[in-house]
Amino acid sequence: MKLSQHQVLLCDNLAHSFVRPDLLIEALTHSSLNSVNKSDNQRLEFLGDRVLALVISDALLAADPLAREGQLAPRLNVLVKKETCAEVASEIGVGLALLIGRSETISGGRQKVAILGDAMEAIIAAIYVDGGLKCARTSILKVWGRRLDDAPQKSFEAKSFLQEWAQARGMQPPIYQEIQRTGPDHAPVFNIKVFLENGVGASGTASSKRAAEQEAAKNLLKRLSN
Repeated sequence: MKLSQHQVLLCDNLAHSFVRPDLLIEALTHSSLNSVNKSDNQRLEFLGDRVLALVISDALLAADPLAREGQLAPRLNVLVKKETCAEVASEIGVGLALLIGRSETISGGRQKVAILGDAMEAIIAAIYVDGGLKCARTSILKVWGRRLDDAPQKSFEAKSFLQEWAQARGMQPPIYQEIQRTGPDHAPVFNIKVFLENGVGASGTASSKRAAEQEAAKNLLKRLSN
């Protein structure tokens, strides 16, 4: 099976040469592509999610032998969440290599977080099936790069900390409100404001509601510490 130029480049970025290129094709095939005899990537995505979690968990344990479960769990969540998978996918050229339907192409599917994240997980599964766990680990650690080193800082959950801060002072949990959403459907920008019951608040902007809420909580914590 002949791969396209973008798919060959993707293999180079993954540091994996497929013995069975059909596995990569399946991993890159979105459900919007209604073609005869073409399987989409949903089954591989299911497997890839588990392989990614195993490899990252193992790497986190090796990187910090003294870390407790309560420290490791949020680091794992940050590294395997859909947004991170999509970010990695975008960096290594998955978007251009995708096989997607015309409607998804027109609506910006090659840049959508959900599609890129799912494809990245499916690709990991394809490498695992093609070459085993060692090959999957090599590719994952290569493309995730310094994210593993940055995980302790990135895993700080500002929303959780802010809620604990409020509860310790007898306040109700913070309230989050979407102020504005701009940008196209495939690349939205959310502006979220968080309020405490005493009226003190702050806002945050990001490409997902969850990230914008975290940014708002972080900005409010900064304000409260001044």
